[in-house]
Formats: sequence, structure tokens, C-alpha cells
Amino acid sequence: MTIQRLAALLWRALLLSPWLTACKAPPADGASRLASVGSTRIHYQNYGKGPEGLVLIHGWSSNLDAWREQIPELAKRTRVIALDLPGHGGSDKPELKYSMDLFASAVEEVLRTEGVRHAVLVGHSMGTPVARQFYRKYPEQTLAIVIVDGALQPFADKQTLNTLLTSLRGPQYRERGGAMLDLMEGPSPTDEVKQQIRASFLNTPQHVLVSAMEAMGDDAIGGSDPVNVPVLAILAKSSNYPPDIEQRDRAIAPKLELQMWEGVGHFLMLEQPKRFNAAVLEFLDRNGLLKPPQ
Repeated sequence: MTIQRLAALLWRALLLSPWLTACKAPPADGASRLASVGSTRIHYQNYGKGPEGLVLIHGWSSNLDAWREQIPELAKRTRVIALDLPGHGGSDKPELKYSMDLFASAVEEVLRTEGVRHAVLVGHSMGTPVARQFYRKYPEQTLAIVIVDGALQPFADKQTLNTLLTSLRGPQYRERGGAMLDLMEGPSPTDEVKQQIRASFLNTPQHVLVSAMEAMGDDAIGGSDPVNVPVLAILAKSSNYPPDIEQRDRAIAPKLELQMWEGVGHFLMLEQPKRFNAAVLEFLDRNGLLKPPQ
């Protein structure tokens, strides 16, 4: 091969390279995808297409697998994105401060990467203050919020929070954290649900558990600033909310709908998935959100 021929082939390869990259097929629905907040990579899964969608935000020490019973049904209605918050699941777990602001920024970066301009946020437990912080930062992108056994304002007193943090900072944090999860599981979780909860907890590093718990006690994530989008709160009666929880939440979210479920624990979407999915879809219908394709 002559030098001229080799040069021509190399030049052709350089010209075609951008075109080949642009024509590369996107990952299939449910395949692992990555976005980044700074140098921290965020793992997520996408189902469907379009500029609007429903975002599933897991809770403390959990991961996107917490929504495995929701994704197939909800994806029939709209685009669905489930992510692992920084420090959790398949996302990076560096030594840093795991704040609600960081978590909200991770959600926004995933949406930006996927070209989703408006979303309904579904937040379980710690995912609730994450969703509220997202609304504070990006109100124009927030269509509605679904609270899943979570609180718009912290209820734990500082003494209780400090006791939890002390147990998580010690060498026996796995045992202490496991005991805490036992209390949250409710009346009758299946062995499969128990194993899933334990596995995600054990996969979460100690420094993440402590920092994220500290963030949930931060007074800055409360406040009386309003949430002016439709809000559905599905709460477990076994979680022992204050008697005036509906009045408290409605003072912040005037478009609140609240359901208090009996016979379930903190992970109610895993315990009664069909009921949960139906409640979310009915909420979307009542508010004309994420309309299904005609």
C-alpha cells in the first residue's frame, strides 16, 4: 500500500468517525446508563422516550431496584427514569457530603442528559426531601410530586437523630442499621422484600449512610416555602406520623392529596405494588399529567 493510499484511508476514517458515533444506537430500555455530577457518576435506567416523564427516587440506603414492581406498569403510561442517588446502588460512592442539594442536582443532571424537560417526581422516604429540594431548584421542571412514606419536614428531634447517627458511626453499624430497618418493614413483608432491603443497605458504605442521615436532619430541608404543584402523599399508618400530618403538609403543599394506608410498612410500594401503581396512575389522571398516548 502506498503512503498516499494509507493517508487517504486515514482521512476517510476521520471524516466518518463522527457520523458513525452519531448513528450508534442508544442503550435499550432498562440498560445501565451514566450521567455525572462533577466527577461523580450517576447510574440510572431509562424506559421510553419523550420530553416528559416520571422519575423514581429511592430512599436512604436503597437503590433503583426498589421500584422494580412499578417500572413495567408505569412505563406503559409514560417515560420512566429510575436512578441510583450518589453513594447508592451502581453510582459512585466517594467520600463527600451527601446533601439533599447534591441528590437534587443528580436528578437534574440525569434529566438533562436524557432531554427530559418536565417530570413528575416520585420520592420514597429520603426521596421526599430530595424531590422537594429539586422543586426548590428547578420549579419549572417539576409537574408534580408523589410522596411515598416520606415527610416534607423533618420530624425526628435532634436527640433521636444523634442517637441514630452514633449507632451508624460505630463498628456495629450494620447490626444497628439492620435493627432499624426491621422496625420499618411493617406487618408482613415477604422474605424476598426483606432480602432486597438488606442487600441494598449492605451495599451502601458507612460514610454514605452517616452523611445522608445527617442531611435528613438538616433544618434547611424543611421550611415553610410552598410547593405549588399537585402532591400525592401515600403514607403507612405504622410509621406513626403526627395526628396533624395532613394539616402540616397542606400548609406547604396546598394541592395535597393524602392517603394513609393500614397493614403496610415503610416499603409499601414493594408490599402492595398493584395498589400503589393504581394510586399513582389515578393521581396522574385526576391532574391531567403525563397523558397516555392516544
